[in-house]
Amino acid sequence: MANQIARGIEQIADCEAMVRTVPEIRTAAEQDPPAEPDTAPWLSKAELQSADGLIVGSPTRFGNMAAPLKAFFDNTSDLWLAGDMVDKPAAVFTSSSSQHGGQESTLFSMMLPLLHHGMLMVGIPYTEPALSRTTKGGSPYGASHVSGSKDSDPLDRDEKTICSALGKRVARIAHQMRNSDV
Repeated sequence: MANQIARGIEQIADCEAMVRTVPEIRTAAEQDPPAEPDTAPWLSKAELQSADGLIVGSPTRFGNMAAPLKAFFDNTSDLWLAGDMVDKPAAVFTSSSSQHGGQESTLFSMMLPLLHHGMLMVGIPYTEPALSRTTKGGSPYGASHVSGSKDSDPLDRDEKTICSALGKRVARIAHQMRNSDV
């Protein structure tokens, strides 16, 4: 989903997507620091601070964002105090293993720290036809996907369209805000 959203961002002139992840949570018994994953480098607070917009994703964990993402945001008080994220557009996306796995509550849980940071939440309007057609994921609150088992189908056409549309919308708004005189 993140890569599909990034493709949407890159369709807007002068916009660049950076796909990042956050470190997993380590227990006290785990002495070695976690290694950066092969899929994407870790998000730094400096990158977060300098970004013109933000699209955050997490798997659904009992109707909530995953603990590593929550832990990351719990450590952004310095950015909050400085107002570094105020008035930047933001959006959210998620995936669950079941149809009624708490996708919308997960999307809302990710919105809370973004709203506290003063970010401007961007959803997917129903003017996007794929939102009305999809049978597997997507809502006006953000892109979503039902992953099911490991053998389940990848993103279908409508889900890809919704992800791309979300990326384009956030990028377009960030680009307009960056280039405005306001």
